[in-house]
Amino acid sequence: MENVNIIKNLIDNYEKDIIESLQEIIKIKSVEEAAKPGMPFGEGPYRALEYALDLSEKMGFKTRNLDGYAGYAEYGHGEETVGVLVHLDVVPEGKGWTYPPYGGEIHDGKIYGRGTTDDKGPAIAVLYAMKALKEANLPLNRKIRIIFGTNEETGWGCMDYYFKHEKPPTMAFTPDADFPVIYGEKGIIVFDLVTKLGSNYCSNIKLIDLKGGNAPNMVPDYAEAVFEIENVKELEDKFYNYIKVNNLPAEIHIEDNKVKITAKGISAHGSTPEKGENAISYLMKVLGNILEGQCDLCDFVNIYNERIGFKHHGEGIGCGFEDDISGKLNFNPGLIKYEDGKIILTINVRYPIKSSSREVYDGIRKNLEGTNIELIEGKGDTKPLYVPKDNFLVAKLMEVYRKETGDTESQPITIGGGTYARVMENAVAFGPMFPGQEDVAHQKDEYISIEHLMKITKIYAHALYELAK
Repeated sequence: MENVNIIKNLIDNYEKDIIESLQEIIKIKSVEEAAKPGMPFGEGPYRALEYALDLSEKMGFKTRNLDGYAGYAEYGHGEETVGVLVHLDVVPEGKGWTYPPYGGEIHDGKIYGRGTTDDKGPAIAVLYAMKALKEANLPLNRKIRIIFGTNEETGWGCMDYYFKHEKPPTMAFTPDADFPVIYGEKGIIVFDLVTKLGSNYCSNIKLIDLKGGNAPNMVPDYAEAVFEIENVKELEDKFYNYIKVNNLPAEIHIEDNKVKITAKGISAHGSTPEKGENAISYLMKVLGNILEGQCDLCDFVNIYNERIGFKHHGEGIGCGFEDDISGKLNFNPGLIKYEDGKIILTINVRYPIKSSSREVYDGIRKNLEGTNIELIEGKGDTKPLYVPKDNFLVAKLMEVYRKETGDTESQPITIGGGTYARVMENAVAFGPMFPGQEDVAHQKDEYISIEHLMKITKIYAHALYELAK
């Protein structure tokens, strides 16, 4: 442990720099935007990549920018490579933040901002972990390469590009999930349920607009529906009578013959929909109790409430699959919009390791037979990840985790989240969240405590040393 202690002492000396580096990269709003020349995912993700590579160069690492898609920082020599896969893009900030989402402000020992835990905080941590190994000048048999992605939240085009131009590492981990070690991840698909609204309206109510959510892989924290209506008073009375009894987070706004109904929820990661409160589901629950009639809109609302609603595992819509490795399927209605006479509901599903996207699609289609809802399959299918528990990588990372935390009870786990680990063979997810820790990824007021940031930097340094020595 003497060498590990040398590394950890160096990291203690870096604390000020680690904090400032994270604050600086948090200030870059790296949400995907329209492509620009040399910036395939927009200016924000590119600027974050540029920042990380500049910082790496200042630390003395070999770097490469792969045409704005991805980049890497490398240290050491050897035929084999230990990879660390991180991402610098973030999901949209959403609403309701206490502190600026791109401010990097510190309050009560916590750094606030979008990406502090997912995944800029861990990216900065592994970079300083590698710096400690370099400055300790300990003998290593494998080189270490930190790979920076810029499109993890919205498509993984960064990794597609990277692995077309670079050899995969011999082994790798990604600090983008949970401790102790994640040896299995569910499959991921994103698809649309589309309902065409005909000309039949009930009670002289016409839908003008419908929208909700920020991204498919986030539990939506806001949704709204706008109607044109003749009898405003009747709808208003129904709304208040229902809300009074059921105490739902919804409001009504009236202007002339237009009525807007809004619903608020609590955001969470799309892989754990049960940890949030879905604003689309709240809105549909309200609409289901104030729209009484036979029309395409009413049919959609009723089917949503009966088969989707607050059921988080697809059990009401024909895809409630489960296995003994990864547990139940996760079903998140992430986005809704009204466009060209159609309601488009975007669903994010995490299916069990032993299931398949085909089973999910077939199950839903069969369930929706006879309805006006069409399933439009997504373009991608992120296949499940599974690495045996006795694999060297899993065993070594578990050993490091136990030594660093004293937690000898925890076992390797599986998750519904999708990480870069599945882009290559022999890769797993490792941290940054500890068992029982508050999950703030994709939520308003995302933060990482300075204590947590320093702790994971030391864990990652220890892990890199053990894997590379």
